[in-house]
Amino acid sequence: MMGSLSVSHLNLPTPSVHRHRSANRSICAVGDAIRQRTLRADPPCRAPSDSPLRVFVVSDLHTDYSENMEWVKRLSKKRFKNDVLIVAGDVAETYKNFLSTLSALKDRFRKVFYVPGNHDLWCRREGETFVDSLEKLDALLDGCRVIGVETRPQMVEDLGIIPLFSWYHQSFDKEKDVTGVRIPSLEMACKDFHACKWPSELSGKDITLAQYFDMMNEKNRDAIEEIKSSSCNIITFSHFVPRQELCPEKRMLFYPNLPKIIGSNLLEDRLRSIHGTHGSAQACHVFGHTHFCWDAMLDGIRYVQAPLAYPRERKRRMNGGEDWLPFCIYFGGFTDKLSPCYWSDYYSKNKREPQNTVLAPWVAKFYTR
Repeated sequence: MMGSLSVSHLNLPTPSVHRHRSANRSICAVGDAIRQRTLRADPPCRAPSDSPLRVFVVSDLHTDYSENMEWVKRLSKKRFKNDVLIVAGDVAETYKNFLSTLSALKDRFRKVFYVPGNHDLWCRREGETFVDSLEKLDALLDGCRVIGVETRPQMVEDLGIIPLFSWYHQSFDKEKDVTGVRIPSLEMACKDFHACKWPSELSGKDITLAQYFDMMNEKNRDAIEEIKSSSCNIITFSHFVPRQELCPEKRMLFYPNLPKIIGSNLLEDRLRSIHGTHGSAQACHVFGHTHFCWDAMLDGIRYVQAPLAYPRERKRRMNGGEDWLPFCIYFGGFTDKLSPCYWSDYYSKNKREPQNTVLAPWVAKFYTR
C-alpha cells in the first residue's frame, strides 16, 4: 500500500519494500482486515435473468506471472455469467498470454470490456513479430474483436460503458520535485522506454504519445454522444491516471518521479467532457497502472482502481490482496459506499501537501541505504 508502484514496473530493487512493510505491518494489516470483511470476491449468486445488472472491475492482471494466470482460471465459470467485467489494462506482456487471459474472462462473464495498458504494448519478448507497439496495438484490438471482448463504447441495459484510450506525458506532473537525493532517471527507472517501440514521430518523453492515444477516442465520438443522450449512468475507464491527486505525494514514493510516467491531463479533459465538469452521482471513472487501490470522490466523480498487481505485492499485502477482486462497482446502480483503500482513505482525512518534499521515513531510509 505504501508506495507500491515505486517497484511494480520500474527498474528498482524490491528488498526496500519488504523493509518498509515490516515497519508498517500493523497499520496495513488493519486496513486489509477491514477490506476482507466488507468486500468479497464472490458476492451472492445472481439469478439468470431477473436480477439487476452487476459490473465488476479489475486492472493490472499481469498474467505473464503464472500465479496471476491461475487467479484468472480460478474465477467461477457460473457465478458471473450474467455480469460485466471491465479490465483497465495491463493484461499481459505477450500476445499469447493476452489472448488466453481475455478468452478465459470472456468464458466467465457475459461481457468483457478492455482498454490497453503499457505492458500490453511491450515488444521485448515478441522478437520480430511486431514492427512496433502500434502494430501490436492493432493486433490486440483485432484479437479482442475475434474473441468478443469490447473495446468500444456500448450501452449494457441502462448503463453506458466507455473505454478511453490514453498514454502518459511528463508534463502531467505539476507538483514540486523532490531534491537532495539521487533519483534514477525516467529512462533508467521505467521499462517502457526500452520495451515499447514507437514510430520516430511519437515519443514517451513528450506529449505526442498522449495526444495520439487521446485522438483515438475521436473515432468513438458518435457512440459516446449517443450514450450521453441515452443514460445518466456512465462508467468511463482507462489504464492511465487522469488526475495527480489519485497518486500519493512524491515524498511518500520510493520513486518520487513516478507522477511523470502515470497520467494525462488530456484524459481528465476527455472524461469530464463525458461526465460533465461537476460530475454527478451516476458518474464513475475506473483506472489502473499505479497498483494503488483507490476509491474516492473528486469534483463529483468517483474514481476507482482495483488492481490484481504482482504476486509479490499481494504476498506483502501491498494492495489488499486478491480476495476482494474482481470488485463490484455497479449492482442495479452504483454502489453507494466507498470501499476501504489505504491511500484514498488517507487523503480523505489528511490534506495533500505537494509543496512538502521532506521524504517519508520509509523513503528516506531507502535513499540513505
